[in-house]
Amino acid sequence: MAPGDWGGLKMQTKNGINAKGQNVITVGMNYEIIEGKEKEFETVFAKVLEVMDKMDGHVRTHLYHGVVDPSSYLIISEWSSRDSFDAFTSSEQFKNVTDWGKSKILASQPKHEIYGTDTPEPEGCPVRTS
Repeated sequence: MAPGDWGGLKMQTKNGINAKGQNVITVGMNYEIIEGKEKEFETVFAKVLEVMDKMDGHVRTHLYHGVVDPSSYLIISEWSSRDSFDAFTSSEQFKNVTDWGKSKILASQPKHEIYGTDTPEPEGCPVRTS
């Protein structure tokens, strides 16, 4: 993979600019899946990714699978703005898949974390990643 690709987990660079020079927010979505439902989760994720790829503001998304804990997943997603990400999480498609996940596949409440902002951070910001 090229430098800055997620294979090396260099997701975010200075001031919310990704490796391609795009101003983005990076969202980490942590999921614990019911044992034995991993393949089903991955199949549905592929379908959700197709929807995400058509949404305004979606830059890219990757799914990572835990090595030590096979029921643990991390989705890393880049969006052009917080508003774009919020539009996705407010969509009917997202509501449908989260309702399905809660009833059929998730072992616990997912945790979402925003790692970057769509506005440059001030120099010296203690949470800036480089």
